[in-house]
Amino acid sequence: MKVQDVLLKAMAKKIRWWDAAEIIGVSDRTMRRWRERIEEEGYAGLADRRKGKPSGRRVPLKTVEEVLGLYQEKYYDLNVRHFQEKLVEEHDIELSYTWVYQALVGAGLVQKRMKRGPHRRRRPRRPLPGMLLHIDGSKHRWFKDDQWFDLLVILDDANSEIYYAQLVEEESTRTVMAALREVIETQGLFCALYSDRGSHFFVTMKAGEKVDKHRLTQVGRAMKELGVQMIAACSPQARGRSERSFGTWQGRLPQELRLAGIEGVEEANRFLRERYIGEFNRKFKVAAAEKGTAFRRCSRTELEWIFTVQTERVVAKDNTVAIGDRRWQIGKTRFRSTLAGSTVTIHEHLDGQVSIRYGPHVVGKFDAQGQAMSRKRVA
Repeated sequence: MKVQDVLLKAMAKKIRWWDAAEIIGVSDRTMRRWRERIEEEGYAGLADRRKGKPSGRRVPLKTVEEVLGLYQEKYYDLNVRHFQEKLVEEHDIELSYTWVYQALVGAGLVQKRMKRGPHRRRRPRRPLPGMLLHIDGSKHRWFKDDQWFDLLVILDDANSEIYYAQLVEEESTRTVMAALREVIETQGLFCALYSDRGSHFFVTMKAGEKVDKHRLTQVGRAMKELGVQMIAACSPQARGRSERSFGTWQGRLPQELRLAGIEGVEEANRFLRERYIGEFNRKFKVAAAEKGTAFRRCSRTELEWIFTVQTERVVAKDNTVAIGDRRWQIGKTRFRSTLAGSTVTIHEHLDGQVSIRYGPHVVGKFDAQGQAMSRKRVA
């Protein structure tokens, strides 16, 4: 019923006044005041007496001008949430996100948010850290110039903790291997790896079709040797957790690099390792559903050999092996007079060195320039 209908019934004595107060949801004292106003002024007496008066919680005009000035002069490229955090942390201006957003939109400094898309059901998080890790790269102009770099990130599905974040020229087999090896050395072996269907993760015969799980890439072969399951995402929406994380990275990292005066990749990566990954985790890491960890110690001492680009070749009659226009000479060995006609494995290490193995034996090792390394240097 409308308030007017309830009051009319009370005035006609069809219901009691305290029953009317209960129906409307006000106290008995308020209802007594309303009754007196109706008797004196009629329905006009029920108008809100606060109308036309300024709110006691109104933000002072000086604070409004300071907030808008800070955004225009210093924080012009920050998103609203990031700007609101800077107001609290750097300037001791405690204002809600909603107020800051409405003020910036009203001043025409930011655009109004677009309407959200269709409803999607979120996949529940894994209960323990180490059960599932996301890996992906985001190409962006991180230094606000014409240069494009990939930000390679590895995060945990259980608590959104960032284990690795570095800027690289391009997401590739070598950069992915370097990231995975660092995480395994620092955190331990994990259960599964969730990624897109990039060519360095999976072999896909035709675009849009399922991946070929029987043909392994170099990354797939390394994960299989370590006992890590690889899961391929069929759409960006399937990797929503990592995609949303990249939205946060793109909305914050370029501004943080600008405020810190960083313009080079090496300096930016040092900034990420020493400072910003920890700051990012403090703000966006969540508690896992269960206590404990699924990471396990890596008992493999051959990470140096597992995380290499491996190629099998047949040794030529002059005891040389080649990949494209690169050729390496294999020296004499104690266990065979010649390796001509034998199949060897060429290991291209992540630091540029090349090793050649015949079974468990290292029959040659070369530096990044292709020069043979002496036995002492190999040892």
